[in-house]
Parts: sequence; structure tokens; C-alpha cells
Amino acid sequence: MNFLNSMMMLGMGTTPAGQGQSQGGSGMMMGYMVIIFALFYFMMIRPQQKREKERKKMIEAIKSGDRILFCGGMIGVVAVVKEQTLTVKISDNVKIDIARGAVVRVLDKDEAPGEIDGK
Repeated sequence: MNFLNSMMMLGMGTTPAGQGQSQGGSGMMMGYMVIIFALFYFMMIRPQQKREKERKKMIEAIKSGDRILFCGGMIGVVAVVKEQTLTVKISDNVKIDIARGAVVRVLDKDEAPGEIDGK
């Protein structure tokens, strides 16, 4: 029997004649897959969901007068808060509209953009 046929039979849960494979082997493999998926979930998916939830809270809490850092590295002060956009003052007599999703973070009054939580 060639290699391809034996691999197909193993994939379907059958064994070629003359080869004894216990049923515990496929159950063990499923167990390993479940463990790997659980590790993947708790180490990657769940923390990402938590960060996204915190980010949405931060974006919803933006108010007029907040100093923000948004995509592209620009810093500005929020002048007007709208439902989907923010009007941001980036210089004297220069205001631009940005999407709320472009906000990276809200800065304190005297915080430099390179500082992250005092680190």
C-alpha cells in the first residue's frame, strides 16, 4: 500500500489491514488539540478581547478638551465630540475631523506621547 493511501485511511479513522492501531490514539490526538486550542484562547484571543473592550471604553469616554494621540502620531485637543467623528485642534486656527477609531490614546495634560503608564 502506498504512502498516500495509508495517510488517507489514517485521516478517516481506519487502519490498513495488518496494522493494529488502538482507538485511544485518535482520542488522545483530539485531547491534545483541545488543550492546544484552550492554550491559544487563553494566551492570545482572550487578552486581545480585553484590550479591545478597554479601548472602546476609552474612545467612548473622550470629551471636549481632552488631549489625544491619534493615528499618524499627531497630537491634538478635542474641540467638538460628534457621534462618529471628533473635531480636533492641532494648531492655532487649524481644526480637523478624525474618526473616533483613529484615536490611539488619551494623554494627560502634561504627558509626552512617548510615556506609557509611567514606564
